[in-house]
Amino acid sequence: MHPPYLTAAQKAFYHEHGFVVVEQLLSPAEVAAYLQIYDDFLSGKIETGNSRADLGAYLGERKATENITQIMWPSAFVPELLSMVYHQRALAVSKELIGEDAAMDFDMLINKAPHTNTLTPWHQDEAYWPDLPDKKASSCWLALDQATLENGCMWFVPGSHKKAIRPHRYAARPGGALLCDATEEEATAITLEPGSCTFHDGRTLHYSRGNTTPHQRRAFIINFRPAAMIALERAQGFDHGKNNAGDRQLKNSHFRN
Repeated sequence: MHPPYLTAAQKAFYHEHGFVVVEQLLSPAEVAAYLQIYDDFLSGKIETGNSRADLGAYLGERKATENITQIMWPSAFVPELLSMVYHQRALAVSKELIGEDAAMDFDMLINKAPHTNTLTPWHQDEAYWPDLPDKKASSCWLALDQATLENGCMWFVPGSHKKAIRPHRYAARPGGALLCDATEEEATAITLEPGSCTFHDGRTLHYSRGNTTPHQRRAFIINFRPAAMIALERAQGFDHGKNNAGDRQLKNSHFRN
């Protein structure tokens, strides 16, 4: 059994506000190990094919550097990630927040490269997902670099998880990024040190500014929901793009050798 990671006050805060901060989930040495893997994804040393996309492509701009790099299912390309400390600790925290039946639904990397200055639109994750009878979900957003106002830290609208989902629309082309209307005035910015993270509910409104700094803003996200709901998703053919990842798993599984 793992020790509790959260205090009673932290759990109460999560359920009241829809998000919570967990400081130092990873040590500096652990962060360094993840950055090495992360940079192998970014450089293309770990091949990801169609699982890599530019979340900022809704701007209609083509740049030498991606506006916002998204890589879905890093653990499908590097299965070792599943047994490493981040996945294990984030799962333990999610069990404290949403129940012992919590399991990993998917993971992803999102990076904002230096000077890309592309915001991630306001949205609620639940707007992307199938309508499930049990809507409990918790997403861990881990900072591997210092997350600041200037490089794109997360902003959350407290209590938005208790209200109806706001109307969403496509930012550009159908099937692409979704956005809804919200403002920073109603939100709270969460700056983080490397190794610290937030957990937020699937209905919590959030966004981030662009990266105007000369440094990376590398984040590693894992989503959790009840195992029975994951099975229901998969039965409906909804796997958050995992089919794109499967053909490269074997090739990348021993990438560090």
